[in-house]
Amino acid sequence: MRIKSYIYIVLAVVLLASCSTTKYVEDGDYLLDKVLVDIDGNYPDLKSANLIDYVRQKENARWFSTAKMPLAFYSLSGRDTTKWINNTLKAMGEPPVIYDSELAKISCEDLSLQMQNFGYLRASTEAKTEIKDKKLTLTYKLNPCEPYFLRYVVYEIRDSVIADIEEITDRQKRLIKEYKRFRVSDLDAERKRITTYLNNRGYYKFNKDYIFFEADTVPGERFVDLKLVLNKHIAGNADTLHSRYEINKINYINAEDNNSKLGLRSKVLKNNTFLKEGEYYSLKDLRKTYERFGRLQAVKYTNISFRELPYGELLDCDIYINTNKANTISFQPEGTNTAGDLGAAVRLEYMNRNLFKGSELLSIDLRGAYEAITGLEGYNNDNFEEYTVETSLMFPRFIAPFLARSFRRRINATSEVALMYDLQNRPEYHRRVLSGAWRYKWNDANHHDRYQIDLLDINYVFMPWISDKFREDYLDDNTNRNAILRYNYEDLLIMKFGFRYSYNNGLYAIRANIETAGNVLGAISNIANLKKNELGQNKIFNIAYAQYVKGDFDYTKYFKFDETNTLVFHTGLGIAYPYDNSTILPFEKRYFSGGANSVRGWSVRSLGPGRYVGKDGNIDFINQTGDIKLDLNLEYRTHLFWKLDGALFVDAGNIWTFRDYKDQPGGQFDIATFYEQLAVSYGLGFRFNFDFFILRFDMGMKAIDPAYTGKDHYPILKHKMSRDFAFHFAVGMPF
Repeated sequence: MRIKSYIYIVLAVVLLASCSTTKYVEDGDYLLDKVLVDIDGNYPDLKSANLIDYVRQKENARWFSTAKMPLAFYSLSGRDTTKWINNTLKAMGEPPVIYDSELAKISCEDLSLQMQNFGYLRASTEAKTEIKDKKLTLTYKLNPCEPYFLRYVVYEIRDSVIADIEEITDRQKRLIKEYKRFRVSDLDAERKRITTYLNNRGYYKFNKDYIFFEADTVPGERFVDLKLVLNKHIAGNADTLHSRYEINKINYINAEDNNSKLGLRSKVLKNNTFLKEGEYYSLKDLRKTYERFGRLQAVKYTNISFRELPYGELLDCDIYINTNKANTISFQPEGTNTAGDLGAAVRLEYMNRNLFKGSELLSIDLRGAYEAITGLEGYNNDNFEEYTVETSLMFPRFIAPFLARSFRRRINATSEVALMYDLQNRPEYHRRVLSGAWRYKWNDANHHDRYQIDLLDINYVFMPWISDKFREDYLDDNTNRNAILRYNYEDLLIMKFGFRYSYNNGLYAIRANIETAGNVLGAISNIANLKKNELGQNKIFNIAYAQYVKGDFDYTKYFKFDETNTLVFHTGLGIAYPYDNSTILPFEKRYFSGGANSVRGWSVRSLGPGRYVGKDGNIDFINQTGDIKLDLNLEYRTHLFWKLDGALFVDAGNIWTFRDYKDQPGGQFDIATFYEQLAVSYGLGFRFNFDFFILRFDMGMKAIDPAYTGKDHYPILKHKMSRDFAFHFAVGMPF
């Protein structure tokens, strides 16, 4: 019956996709069924996938690059517009694309022009059509011919002052040179290079329109003689030399009220202004100034204008600044769901965006949460309460000695100090967390790199109360050897140093993180010869401290096929190793698998480690953690209709432990067999993309389950919905 059900579903989809898609195609018109770009010959720099972007008319959208489901929905609708079902189907669908011969002609011209821009000056394009019933297949036949090269390159600089600038005339610095392939993109890049250079050195009025090219082809040969011409400045009917301007005076003006003072210190204003009085105008410094003011929490927007003075080549710079409200208070209710236990939370946040008149951001966050816990027996209370107080102070600059001023000005940086106290009361125990951190974040304005250093991050975790039943059942029972459980219900001090790096250019993304804890405390313990506890651990202030090293690496690659279809590959690797004062990682630092951002055939914290199978739902959240994590994900994303996107995915991964813990049988990592313990799942996802946030619904099914052997090892062959299906709701994309 299961196989028959799948067959019926497939047949229904095929029937829907193959229904009369020409229903709304009038006689004499043709449905543009398929568009192809065919290049005659092998040209490595010409790709059909790139050239298709220059085609003016494309076929109807396909879901996952296969079925034209939007067109099928539209074709299912009736012509009676008074019926809501017809209007709904049309809104969900897409009307048929009717072949337009004029657009095909223009596309031929655009494709030929693009090939000529690549140096194929004799390129031509022909549009060929193939008609079957009311459907038309359009193929663009591209014939690039042979590419052309530059033979002579001459620069004619008609401004005598600019002609003496070596940066412009130096042959080594030019982007267009003799015997180089002729490309229009190189000509545009050279215009931009010269224009940018002059704009950054005082030539305020210079623009690329003063530069043009004269090109002649050599008869009978594939060569081009090229002349770059840079004209003088045109003022009325006269040609003059281009003027080089200095900044005379910089004025800071309140954009809301010209007569009111700004709430920012003058030093802060000057430190974020890269234009300087007495120096030449610079477009680069202007952009940096915009960027720096845009990063200030106290600033809403900035507008910079220049006034040319009637005497000399001088500019007055007026910087108009509109500031945000310094103080804001926000209230936010939340709904919570932890492993099926429903609850509610409220959050109250106070923010001061200009604490010391230097755009410092003070944030005080108060949060309270309550959940009704089900399934617990033998405890006096059956609810969970949490209260959190968190405060942070962020400076929009480096607060650190021994840093050169040039470095501070070049880097976009923030310094942050944060304190947090978290109180948790559960039926089984009470838990408290006190933490403090000092960190730096920065990036280079001209790159995609982001950096963060956690210079100091201290966490003190303590348990003021543990119920007698929980202690008797899990901590003090002589038959219970769960060292991981006991370790995570003892007071613990974590003092770590960390470094993070991220890079994202839209084509691929990299994230890396490394942190180490306990080394400074270990050195202090050894020097002071402090006493150890009964487990042989060194103690600071009578508290054991954690010692470990941890590293994470994530890589995401995007393969964009067209505007609506993208294939995404992601891999994530994490390794954490406890040593010296620790044989077990703190719970907060251990890895877990399953959930909305991992292997989606499993619910969160329900997979692994290795072949381990959970036995006690009350403590499996502790046991199903590990020291090593591997995630492999492949996801095909497509736009469906309206705000709805779809995804097909395959996930693989698991977690493992370095040591062989008796309470996690089958969980230890073995280089020779770990691949046999990879869990695999597949599924379907829907995403409501509202631009500023994304609601995601993913449905995953187990395909390979390492927790079982025999036929249950491959649930893809015989599913049990209650065991093998997982539904996930999340905000944002998984990777």
